[in-house]
Amino acid sequence: MSIRKFLIFVTMVLFVAAIALSVMSEIKKQQVQEEYTPSVQTVTITAVGDCTLATDINASWDEGFVAYADQEEDDYSYFLRNVAPIFAEDDITIVNFEGTLSNQGEREDKTYAFRGKPEYVQVLTSSSVEAANLANNHSADYGDVSHSDTIKYLNEVGISNFAGTNTTIRDVNGISVGLVGINALEETEAEKLERAIGSVKELGAQLIIVSIHWGIEKETSPTNEQIELAHKAVDLGADLVIGTHPHVLQGIEKYNGRYIAYSLGNFCFGGNSNPADKDTVIYRQVFTFIEGTMQEDDNMVLIPATISGYDEYNNYQPAIATGERKIEIQNKLLDYSMQFGIQSLNFR
Repeated sequence: MSIRKFLIFVTMVLFVAAIALSVMSEIKKQQVQEEYTPSVQTVTITAVGDCTLATDINASWDEGFVAYADQEEDDYSYFLRNVAPIFAEDDITIVNFEGTLSNQGEREDKTYAFRGKPEYVQVLTSSSVEAANLANNHSADYGDVSHSDTIKYLNEVGISNFAGTNTTIRDVNGISVGLVGINALEETEAEKLERAIGSVKELGAQLIIVSIHWGIEKETSPTNEQIELAHKAVDLGADLVIGTHPHVLQGIEKYNGRYIAYSLGNFCFGGNSNPADKDTVIYRQVFTFIEGTMQEDDNMVLIPATISGYDEYNNYQPAIATGERKIEIQNKLLDYSMQFGIQSLNFR
């Protein structure tokens, strides 16, 4: 074989080998791509309004929460039975726990004060409630000991609780969820917002939920102070802001891609045997993470409900609204939300 033919032969062999290597590399790359699936996690949050598991000593006990608890012979699942299946669907159900669980303490000098039996914690555990905001104006109705007792009994059953700079982190499906509660009715407590959000950030929170107790009772529109504080919370890193205290519904706002529910109203509310406004709503949002990064989706739904199964009185058993009542609550909440540019809301 001549040198020229040999060189041509070698060149052809190298060319074929190069093509083969290229094909094999592409096949391997495709196999790797097919084998790799991005990590996807979801966190489903449910939030409801004021839960007061007690009867004020100056109220009628025959019609109060305690009478119903006694009547049910310690079957505390009675109270949240109608909504327990919804709570069981999620990863975290958050309530505003407005009152105390204790056998100790002296009643504070105030118009309404609430102290429930420690065993009433079973109202929550029997119905898949995982978290309780204690940042409100009734968390120490029977003194500091009643507050510390409440924390103790909630901790014993694994219910995360939080207030002020006493924040908490809860691992959900591999995502760190930071829970922050602020009682903005007290100026010194409202000033803790930035520090509280900062603390859960330092602990690695990937999702931050802020529950704020604020506003004016019976007012269906948030105050300028509520709006300013809600926006500040989002600007500081809150992914959802939940409001309580007015005892009635207030509107929903979407600010910088994050939802603010200014007031969820009452829920399982032992504070009044017959509130004039029994409308409420269950707030539900699903947060999606890909490789630990939150996605900018919009998976929020509202479930209209009533705090009682009866219009004439409070049986302390929230119920899902249906028919005309459901439509009325939907229209009301949409009307309250229009001031924030909301044109429609997703109801279930």
